[in-house]
Amino acid sequence: MAMDKQWYQSLAEAGIELEMLTTGTCMQLLTEKSVELLPLLDAAFKVREHFHGREVTVHIINNVSNGLCSEDCNYCPQSKSSSAEIVAYTEKSEEEIITEANQAYEAGAHRYCMVYAGRRPSRERTERIARLVKTIKAHYPIEVCVSAGIMDEVSTRLLKEAGLDRLNHNLNTSAERYGRICTTHSFTDRLNTLKAARRTGLEVCSGIIAGMGESAEELIDLAMLLRELEAKSIPINFLLPIKGNRLGEPQNLSPEYCLKILCLFRFLNPQAEIRIAAGREYHLRSLEAMSLYPANSLFMDGYLNTKGKSRRDTLQMIIDAGFTIKSDKSAEELLLHEGEDIVEYTSTTPGLKSDADLHPARQNGLS
Repeated sequence: MAMDKQWYQSLAEAGIELEMLTTGTCMQLLTEKSVELLPLLDAAFKVREHFHGREVTVHIINNVSNGLCSEDCNYCPQSKSSSAEIVAYTEKSEEEIITEANQAYEAGAHRYCMVYAGRRPSRERTERIARLVKTIKAHYPIEVCVSAGIMDEVSTRLLKEAGLDRLNHNLNTSAERYGRICTTHSFTDRLNTLKAARRTGLEVCSGIIAGMGESAEELIDLAMLLRELEAKSIPINFLLPIKGNRLGEPQNLSPEYCLKILCLFRFLNPQAEIRIAAGREYHLRSLEAMSLYPANSLFMDGYLNTKGKSRRDTLQMIIDAGFTIKSDKSAEELLLHEGEDIVEYTSTTPGLKSDADLHPARQNGLS
């Protein structure tokens, strides 16, 4: 028997009033067949619209360094445990990074995300990141987010003083499951990085990767923990099957279940920026536009090592679904000027454009 209309209405009302859902209600949402997708999406949209209107915040991500990583995260093609064919390089030049920040702004991005491979940044690298943040913020009206691995309070304060808006460090999966996903650092290491960022006044960006064998209970616990951490931004990744990674095929990720996960995180984190991250095209397929009803943010121009849909198609999807973008340029204006040549950050997975094609000046994968 289908849930009655009042049940869906109660979800929307709880989200708008910032009330915490019970674990039992969350379990119903994710697992009961009586929960219908369209009424659930409508309830999640009421919460999304209340706090974020019909705006979509566009992020463009840049892997400033790629591969050569000491960590063994089994989902990541940059990991030392992966044999995925990627082009590894230590760090892009300052000129290249700043140029790509400008490209992100001109493409309509509200936030430019710089991601560094490795366990933790050295003091020297942290100081370079701080200089880059200052330069980008001085030249372009764009917010900056950095993901640089495990960091302490001294490092996060240095970035805060440089003008950094957000620090990203994804929890990815539950504390109980973490040791099966990665052994070179712990869930506690990640959690402590987020706490250090909060203590220094940085906004926290932290999300998950669904499809790594986690239970519904684990997803609920993660959503509730991110609420406790007051995460301003929550990227929801859906595991991609990348040849060479230890983690193979994603588990239990139908388009409907992916949308239910997005709804869960919206109800439990009503004010947060819920971002549809890697895997949205692969897993949501023909239902991709529906993800904008619970989520209010997405990545454009692909991901760290996998290709996404074209910039043109992403903008068209946003417009067709009746949304706008958070930018001083409208999605319609950007679409008019969008050509066929699109910057994409990709791996050399068969069928995908390689990073070497995008950066032909690099020799042997090093900048």
